[in-house]
Amino acid sequence: RVSFLIPIHSVCVCTGCSTLLVLDQTETGLTLVRSWEWGDGLFDVAWSEANEHVLVAGGGDGSLQLWDTANHSAPLRVAKEHTQEVYAVDWSQTRGESLIVSGSWDQTVKVWDPALSPSLTTLRGHEGVIYSTIWSPHIPGCFASASGDGTLRIWDVKGAACRLAIPAHKAEILSCDWCKYDQNVVATGSVDCTVCVWDLRNIRQPVNQLLGHTYAIRRLKFSPFDTTVLASCSYDFTVRFWDYSRQQPLLDTVEHHSEFVCGLDFNLHIPNQVVDCSWDETVKVYTPACLSVGAHSAAP
Repeated sequence: RVSFLIPIHSVCVCTGCSTLLVLDQTETGLTLVRSWEWGDGLFDVAWSEANEHVLVAGGGDGSLQLWDTANHSAPLRVAKEHTQEVYAVDWSQTRGESLIVSGSWDQTVKVWDPALSPSLTTLRGHEGVIYSTIWSPHIPGCFASASGDGTLRIWDVKGAACRLAIPAHKAEILSCDWCKYDQNVVATGSVDCTVCVWDLRNIRQPVNQLLGHTYAIRRLKFSPFDTTVLASCSYDFTVRFWDYSRQQPLLDTVEHHSEFVCGLDFNLHIPNQVVDCSWDETVKVYTPACLSVGAHSAAP
């Protein structure tokens, strides 16, 4: 995963090869600020909303590690309760709440406080590997999870229960994300090459199904600047930008990688700036032409 730091313009990259990198975005490009090695693969990373120097990573050894960019050697804390790979981590974004959620190949979701003391709760219900866990930016204590069982699930931490289970795809779902403007809208990306946009008030069928990718969709993100725009990256080496409200939703296809594209994020502070990363060992920061000033609003 690759993620912009909030509120600084640094970029953090987590790779599956046991290396965690913090890169600084400068006028001349990206420069390495910090790197750490872990004894197993690292699959996901998320910045703390309360401390710009702290991040959490999920490991192939079933661990969560809390890292501080001011500490050059070892993680601040390590928690190991999952029995298989931790493939998804996320830090809550709602005001007054500081919780971490993790999803694992052991088919469980765990919720933690930042101390990474024993987990606050363990949630079960998925019947496959969990690939994605994302907090709602609107509703405290609410998050979504996506799984290899083809379902999207909405969870309530306070009630320690699954509130909604959507059979969103007939294949594995590798990613999900919440719309930043509508608490009822969630998107899913699957190995069936489609992105589906869901209205949680009516789950009989998706609001839109976005077609164009030719291989599995690894990650997707809603734009923080436009209600109906989202981006997706894929094992077909491309990043695609969509407006799901349009009859022809595909806005642009970016082809600047020579391998699987596995990470994607929007910059919250520079409108429409995107970062992505790939198995070709490159990280790219750019503003797609379709989202440049005036381009999106002028399109048919």
